[in-house]
Amino acid sequence: MKAPQGATIGRYLVRTRIAYFSMEIALRAEMHTYSGGLGVLAGDTARSAADLELPMVFVTLISRRGYLRQEIGRDGRQIAHDDPWDPTAFAVPLRVKVALPIGGREVWIRPWLYELHGALQHRVPVLLLDTDLAENDPADRSITDNLYGQGDSYRLQQEIVLGIGGIRVLQALGFTIQTYHMNEGHAALLSLDLLRRNALPTDETQAGGLRYAVGPVRDRCVFTTHTPVEAGHDRFSYDLVSKLLGDYIDIDQLKLLAGPDHMNMTHVALKLSGYVNGVANRHAETTTRMFPGYRVRSITNGIHLPTWAHLSFAKLFSRHFPSWGFDPEMMVRADQLPDEDVWQAHQSAKSDLITTVMARTHVKLSPDLPILGFARRMTSYKRPDLLFSDLARLASVSEQHPFQVVFAGKAHPADGPGRQIIQDIHRSIEQLKGRINVVFLPGYNMDLAKVLVSGIDVWLNTPVPPMEASGTSGMKAALNGGLNLSVLDGWWVEAWIEGVTGWAIGDDHADHVPTAAALYDKLGTTVLPLYYRDRARWIWMMKQSISKVATYFNTQRMMRRYVVDAYVAAGLK
Repeated sequence: MKAPQGATIGRYLVRTRIAYFSMEIALRAEMHTYSGGLGVLAGDTARSAADLELPMVFVTLISRRGYLRQEIGRDGRQIAHDDPWDPTAFAVPLRVKVALPIGGREVWIRPWLYELHGALQHRVPVLLLDTDLAENDPADRSITDNLYGQGDSYRLQQEIVLGIGGIRVLQALGFTIQTYHMNEGHAALLSLDLLRRNALPTDETQAGGLRYAVGPVRDRCVFTTHTPVEAGHDRFSYDLVSKLLGDYIDIDQLKLLAGPDHMNMTHVALKLSGYVNGVANRHAETTTRMFPGYRVRSITNGIHLPTWAHLSFAKLFSRHFPSWGFDPEMMVRADQLPDEDVWQAHQSAKSDLITTVMARTHVKLSPDLPILGFARRMTSYKRPDLLFSDLARLASVSEQHPFQVVFAGKAHPADGPGRQIIQDIHRSIEQLKGRINVVFLPGYNMDLAKVLVSGIDVWLNTPVPPMEASGTSGMKAALNGGLNLSVLDGWWVEAWIEGVTGWAIGDDHADHVPTAAALYDKLGTTVLPLYYRDRARWIWMMKQSISKVATYFNTQRMMRRYVVDAYVAAGLK
């Protein structure tokens, strides 16, 4: 693909009033500006914003060297490589540049423009911030290279570029922004930049000693948090903050907003946002307990249906509900689709997955056996290895009702336990050879995700509650007739109807941690027997899953909620 030569920012300046900031955005598989769920959600958000013709601009980092290209060694270890991409193939550099001091040096930032087209050809601009400029010191040219690069200093420099640099780029380009939406705390410094413009007279202070007017900033800021554990929130030492930001803001003043010991980016965003939300009902409850004193609303995540429907299902939906991609409410009637058509669409998607597995691993899966899928970030709390806790028990289940398993996912290079889990999974794969076909597909990205979520029969999700903020992969599987077998956490608490949309592992208690035994029991006594003994009921559940999940858990509904509940309340006129 060649970037459009005539792309210009001018057409967006008059009507754009909302700026959405995210460290990562999944725009295309070939653009390595994302690592996982947070970025995929941001990309689906942008796609629905374009469909709904919302007056929005999206701001992220260019991440020239990507997140990581995953290789699996002979011993099952993840080997991480840079994953560079060519911005000139998809975006155009804009002429505007801004500078800001970082670590005592002037760092220049240039935005690139990527235009995302909606269903009705409306476009929304995505700005990719880049410091790889000749004007910059060699050390500063790499700030926007690696998504989530290692080390606090590198990460804080990136967040300075995103938050402070991003807001100044928008101003330099001529945007008049009324509402700033921070997707996670990485962009929280934009609210600090707004605050600095609202200094009180020298003889005035607010309650608590703050010498800035918070109200005008809160009126303009929306904050969506995705992290349900305290340890997952970015925090930086004040020594590092002083080193990189200098006298940008008085540290004693910053401590009133960000915490006494470290600059906690979530605390900054909470203090300076008028609207705060979690990404599922249970996640909002968890966040409220974590941060008492704040009102945390809930807007449950969704997916962009046309992006994640397999071609066979997209054609089926279009025949029966022509506007399904733009008006997901039409999908409520998917439970009336002909059984044979649904099964044939699923078999087509399953065939594509089997072909992909063969091409990548040389393992031949059977179209006649059910396929279980698990694909997400490989980290301890998601328990991707729970299925392999008791290999003898797992093999016994398979002897009664044979099945196959497909895994995929990356671990952050600094996540030692996550990398170990990948190696342990490969060890289990070897031990199960000849009894259960289990494959691990390296290089998980948007394209592979679509093949996976559309081709499986059962989608597994086994996190430790309440640590799953929302999750969207199960929504994508459901759209394609996949049935969820999941711990009751995140979005699944809202979508779960036992034996209708899928099945729960364990009980509906936030503090209950389902065991591997509970997984084996449900798999061996309920899920697999139904697949083999009652195909009509299985297809009925597939249709129930499509109609009940796709109708609600989509980004069209999600963005309408943000407009009404967050943006209008924050001052959109």
